[in-house]
Amino acid sequence: MATDPKILDSVRCKEIGRSCACYNLRRAARATTRLYDDFLRPSGLRSTQYSMLMVARLRGPVTLTKLAEMTVTERTTLTRNLTILEKKGLIVIEPGKDRRERQVSITELGLEVLIAAVPLWEAAQAHIEQGLGGDRMDSLLKGLSEIISRSCDR
Repeated sequence: MATDPKILDSVRCKEIGRSCACYNLRRAARATTRLYDDFLRPSGLRSTQYSMLMVARLRGPVTLTKLAEMTVTERTTLTRNLTILEKKGLIVIEPGKDRRERQVSITELGLEVLIAAVPLWEAAQAHIEQGLGGDRMDSLLKGLSEIISRSCDR
């Protein structure tokens, strides 16, 4: 669509909004986060906290730097989210092998909460998959992985 870049009428604005990957991915991410948060509410966890606990369980102990890379999260946002989990006693943050680095580990309580939250996560996941269907879900996840890879490799 070759238009005068100085003209920003409603038609052009709508086209930008309709075609902008960033805008639409962020809207979808907010809607998806809200849905998972609603399903996870009985566990006392938010979807971001659930993800952090899952990574800490899978990779722990994991350094803050590696956790930030794996979750594609800014370090300050990561620290803020981890502080909440630490205050709840779900993780511990300790000095790493290199004293300049800190590492995150899930606690026994954190593991118990995570295990209890898995069926809630599974219900949220099933809700999304039922809406999309298996093939579209697989395609979505593949496409999202490609976007993450392209964004992180620049």
